[in-house]
Amino acid sequence: MERFKERVEKRKRNVRLLQVFKPYLLKHKGAMALDLFCASLTTLCELALPLLVRKITDTAINDPALLTVLFVGKIAGFYIFLRLVDAVANYYMACGGHVMGSKIETEMRNDLFEHLQTLSFSYYDNTKIGQLMSRLTSDLFDVTEFAHHMPEEVLIAVIKIIGCFIIFAKMNIWFTLLIFLLFPVILLMTKRNRTKMRQTFKDSRHQIGEIMAQTEDSLLGIRVVQSYANEPIEKEKFDAGSLKFLKLKRLSYKYMANFHTTVRLFDGMMYILILSGGALFIHAGQITAADLTAYLLMITTLMGTIRRIVEFSEQFSRGMTGIERFDEVMSVISEVKERGDAVELTHTDGKIEFENVSFVYSGTEDTVLENISFTMEPGKSVAIVGPSGGGKTTLCNLIPRFYDVTGGRILLDGQDIRTFTLKSLRSHIGVVQQDVYMFAGTVKENIAYGKPHATQEEIEQAAKDAGADEFIRQLPNGYDTYVGERGVKLSGGQKQRISIARLFLKNPEILILDEATSALDNESERLVQQSLERLAKGRTTLTIAHRLTTIRNASNILVLTPDGIVQQGSHKELMEKGGLYADMYALYALN
Repeated sequence: MERFKERVEKRKRNVRLLQVFKPYLLKHKGAMALDLFCASLTTLCELALPLLVRKITDTAINDPALLTVLFVGKIAGFYIFLRLVDAVANYYMACGGHVMGSKIETEMRNDLFEHLQTLSFSYYDNTKIGQLMSRLTSDLFDVTEFAHHMPEEVLIAVIKIIGCFIIFAKMNIWFTLLIFLLFPVILLMTKRNRTKMRQTFKDSRHQIGEIMAQTEDSLLGIRVVQSYANEPIEKEKFDAGSLKFLKLKRLSYKYMANFHTTVRLFDGMMYILILSGGALFIHAGQITAADLTAYLLMITTLMGTIRRIVEFSEQFSRGMTGIERFDEVMSVISEVKERGDAVELTHTDGKIEFENVSFVYSGTEDTVLENISFTMEPGKSVAIVGPSGGGKTTLCNLIPRFYDVTGGRILLDGQDIRTFTLKSLRSHIGVVQQDVYMFAGTVKENIAYGKPHATQEEIEQAAKDAGADEFIRQLPNGYDTYVGERGVKLSGGQKQRISIARLFLKNPEILILDEATSALDNESERLVQQSLERLAKGRTTLTIAHRLTTIRNASNILVLTPDGIVQQGSHKELMEKGGLYADMYALYALN
């Protein structure tokens, strides 16, 4: 009963995955129709040979005098014509069909990447980038072959099986039924191996993703690895992952070998059946020697088809595994959802209100923020301070809706931020983080990320406003200097000023500064702080501060702890009141 339920579930899953794949296939129905037409032609050409041989053999046995040059020439000419048709059709199948499959693979990859761009931070908090890279690349490679060969192989098999049955039946129906009754046997004999192969392919795909994730982690952290002389540890981790993948590959090859061995044994049994059975039927006068020749040639064609069906099941497993892993990601729904009636935010004064805001990370039960309420007036500066783990960064991430509140609401100019489209909301908010991300490209390209179609003059002006123009011009190629992977060729202060130039170019009304200077040396901090002050002028600014001297002039300072906002006011007011802020400031001053 359990096995029956498993089979039913498997069929349902396969049907659902084929439904996922169907729209991509239908986009190329013209190319697919031509490919199937060519597949039909090649199949019919292949079926013609046994009939031509039967005709010649039968003529040679019954009336050799009819084997004239003209007779043989007509048959040879007809067969040459069929081979030319077969060659042209096969060329399209080999070229056009594979191009179609590649287009489908590309479309699926593009859709997957586009979908990944829409997923919230919470998804990436729990997902390895290497696994996603595997799904974007290797998982979809087999889809090309699957997209091309699946309908093609099915059609060829149907035509050959029906065609062979009709031709065989005309010669002798009982001998034909005896032969065809054996074909379901091979499918049953190979079913178990096919099931195991599919699971092994899926496990292998997952392990490839693990290897990619581990490789990415090691190479991005190569400076830490070498500074601790821990290359052997990283090699050991990589070797362990590779060994696990090798075991999976060994297992898959074992099932594959069982698979092909079964087919070869069945192949031999079929030929013995044809020869021995055919001899007996000839002895009984029910078929002729010419019929037996045709049977042998036709069974070669038919067995080739059965082998292709069996072998295609391996390809089918690989393709379905790729589609399944594709669907797993495409089925993920972002926790940050845009309403169907969301409107464009064209302008904002920058007034932000938190009304009893609470937040809990997905998959956890610990409340990070609870009943947080405060107001940021337009153009004013608000700073957040407090011990680590109090939820400062989380609070800032709620404003651009990198995460959604789990309780309460956030208002922008009196409107719930969830009523705006995500793109328009985020286009009015600029974020400067402690860990600045630089894309692999030039300085110019990294600054222009704030406004993709900015002119050279706009880029240079933004750099001047950020205090970055001078050091950029001193770089080997100025604005065209390649910054390296994650900006490794630049210092922390330089990267931070380029990120500020990026924001000057974006020109948002709301600014979020998440400990933007905490990792810098004193000189870099001074330069970056000057840039930030120019950037914040006239904008609603929310600052997470580690160095408390940088927020003394803030309009309002919030002291956030795991218990919520325990103090708020100006620097002067908080120092006069005493309490946690005054203690923190005194401790910082001592350091």
